[in-house]
Amino acid sequence: MYDTEVKSKKRKKSRGKRALKALGIILLVIVLVAAGTAVANFVTYKSEDNLAKSVAPVQYTTRLEPIVDDNGFNTFVTDGDFKVLQLTDIHIGAGWLGSKKDQKAINAVAAMVTAEKPDLVCVSGDIGYPIPFQSGTINNKTSATVFADLMEQLGVYWAPVFGNHDTEAYSCYTREDIGAIYASDKYPHCLFQAGPESAHGVGNYVINVKNTAGEITQSIFMIDSNDYVDKSLKSTIVWDYDCIHKDQVEWYENTLAELKEDNGGVMPKSIAFFHIPLAEMKDAWTEYCANDFEDTADVQYICGKAGEEKGVICSSERNEGFFDAVLNGGSTQGIFNGHDHLNNFSLYYKGIRMTYAMSVDYLAYFGISKIGSQRGCTPIIIHPDGSFECSNENYYQEKYQNENNAGEDVTMQEEINHVPAE
Repeated sequence: MYDTEVKSKKRKKSRGKRALKALGIILLVIVLVAAGTAVANFVTYKSEDNLAKSVAPVQYTTRLEPIVDDNGFNTFVTDGDFKVLQLTDIHIGAGWLGSKKDQKAINAVAAMVTAEKPDLVCVSGDIGYPIPFQSGTINNKTSATVFADLMEQLGVYWAPVFGNHDTEAYSCYTREDIGAIYASDKYPHCLFQAGPESAHGVGNYVINVKNTAGEITQSIFMIDSNDYVDKSLKSTIVWDYDCIHKDQVEWYENTLAELKEDNGGVMPKSIAFFHIPLAEMKDAWTEYCANDFEDTADVQYICGKAGEEKGVICSSERNEGFFDAVLNGGSTQGIFNGHDHLNNFSLYYKGIRMTYAMSVDYLAYFGISKIGSQRGCTPIIIHPDGSFECSNENYYQEKYQNENNAGEDVTMQEEINHVPAE
């Protein structure tokens, strides 16, 4: 009896030791994998950052320099045309899984900015893509830093707004954290401003263009369209996208009143950049499709396609009145967004031009690195009278090609106007 109890205790003790040993091995493997991933991501980040810092600065014959006016607005002064280049959905992962694709994105941005020589680059969200199963990291600071270093090396003034992927629910850094990086003294070419704390979002601000007589010829609104409705992981997974909130609409209206006063009582013309399309973008496209792809009283098609499967337009289910404020304000003529990478159409809706920019993305959509009709940029020429013209330019044109990006193996897919699913 005694021997049996002793043997039983010895067996239990032995099993306990084996279990602890197995647990120790598992923990060691986890630590080694985590350490290996951290090292791989650091090496990847340094490699991409070195590439960003190695590009040649853009050569300008004459470059406009912004000043900060008495109201705190960054302001460019010119009596000629003012050129804005919109980029969107860069999707730099800055992790070991997407390194080669990140390098292509860096080369694409450098090539298009260098060829276009804009006075200002407006980036309408999703600079970063810290999605671990595609990029290999959740550290969203590295992608923001790589891009900011790239733009600083190019020597071009630029203004970003946040997209939904820049700061995911599980990302290491918040919008406030990334905004502080963009606004730091390290990046004097970045014109990002955090905006008022009284309004939702981080990065609601205005950049003005004035003539030498002091008149505002164009106000450029940069607006945070936020990310997910309740900021939760569940909201992220089901793509429950947020919108421009009512307090931001109030900020927009109050800012228009301030700009009008600053402009001698004359309401200036303006354009707006943000990431997530308005509900009215979906309304306009649905109306156009329902009319057999013919114009209606409210919708006038200009160019481009709805290339997302089933005509998906991923606007928010919420609508807190920004488009109505645009109609009532009598200032904003054009709205520019990103978000849906295969949509690149532009149309007028109730007199307001709404445009999907061309995307850069090589990483976020599976297989998108191998297709090319959607990849590019959107130059916008603002004239001295406040009017503007814009076009969506494909990246694979000869004017953007150089020794750093030559030879990409892509298919120029047939673009089809998809009808929205019911």
